[in-house]
Amino acid sequence: MANVRTILIADDDSDIREVVRILLESEGFNVVEAKDGNDAVNQISPDIDLYILDVMMPGKSGYQVCREIRASSSAPVLFLTAKSQDGDKSMGFSSGGDDYLPKPFSYTELTARVKALIRRYYVYGGKEESGQGKKIVIRDLTIDKDACEVKVNGNDVLLTDIEYRMLLLMAENRRKVFSAQNLYESIWNEPYFYSCNNTIMVHIRNLRRKIEPDAEAPVYIKTVWGKGYRID
Repeated sequence: MANVRTILIADDDSDIREVVRILLESEGFNVVEAKDGNDAVNQISPDIDLYILDVMMPGKSGYQVCREIRASSSAPVLFLTAKSQDGDKSMGFSSGGDDYLPKPFSYTELTARVKALIRRYYVYGGKEESGQGKKIVIRDLTIDKDACEVKVNGNDVLLTDIEYRMLLLMAENRRKVFSAQNLYESIWNEPYFYSCNNTIMVHIRNLRRKIEPDAEAPVYIKTVWGKGYRID
């Protein structure tokens, strides 16, 4: 019997928490609730498989909570919020979020996003064995595909699911130039729109900040102006 996955929903609106809890429990998930940002931070745990965070909460915003989650966990974070401008999405991705679903949301869409994030996390996020037993070594960067771990100079680098898969895709196809469209459609498995460029840029910036000696002068993820990104 498959393990029951645990999801934390943090929202100061009790009605939304109740709706999401009932919906996800009907899909077989275990759901815990947090009434505000501080409550969410207090419940950060290795036992949580997915965090659903509202952005505007008392105590700490969803962005602040996400950054605290990222200090110890790579579990996926889905922002569920009324804020849906591109700038808000960039803030969410910059703080370490994996996906963004604006209110009002379709129950079908929410369920699909949740299942996809958890599936990706368990396939790529290091909680299931891949059976490959392979490592990719690029100068001081090591990607252990079996453990789904990344090290730079022997030090562990904590990446989100999206960041890990983006890095792995480029590392497995060295010297291939990936356009923003290539990356988006490969990682998200969704149709590409021009506005997705900003999403890709934010994740590339986050990756560089974590793996590059100097994010302003990258030695791993190179920009090919007008075309995209590559790892040499």
